[in-house]
Amino acid sequence: MPKMKTKSGAKKRFKVRSSGSIKRSQAFKRHILTKKTTKTKRQLRGMEGVHASDVAQVKSMLPYA
Repeated sequence: MPKMKTKSGAKKRFKVRSSGSIKRSQAFKRHILTKKTTKTKRQLRGMEGVHASDVAQVKSMLPYA
């Protein structure tokens, strides 16, 4: 059987932690930052966990993670 392919977009966006949970970066932090307040931009820093309802879908896109 051929190997399963990982979705290229998913491997760029998600990382699997050692505990098995999946981390993702925050949205709304790429452009049009001049009209966003400093508080908003500060709160968008860092990584976030993938919501429980989306974990199965993300894991199917990362078969070897």
